[in-house]
Amino acid sequence: MNLIIPIAYAQEAAPQGPSLTYNLFLIGGMLLLLYLLLIRPQSKRAKEHRQLVAGIAEGDEVLTSGGLVGKVAKVGDDYLTVEVASGVKMKLLKSAVTAALPKGTIKEI
Repeated sequence: MNLIIPIAYAQEAAPQGPSLTYNLFLIGGMLLLLYLLLIRPQSKRAKEHRQLVAGIAEGDEVLTSGGLVGKVAKVGDDYLTVEVASGVKMKLLKSAVTAALPKGTIKEI
């Protein structure tokens, strides 16, 4: 038994690892960095896209995620009717709109 007691005392005297507050600051810093680099920019882009989609009106020229360029002929709740050529109309989801183009862009292409 005398052999076990000195070993136990030796383990208590060993240097300890980082404190709990240090670990909390480290984890908090990582979460803050994650928020600033990933979550905040993505939510900002999503908000801008929602505003873009909400502001689309008839006559606007739009670019879709599939690469189609056309003029909005009709606006519904979830869908847009886009005229891609004279007499050719396509029904698309509003979320497929990537950008609203300046007036006259289709004629320049």
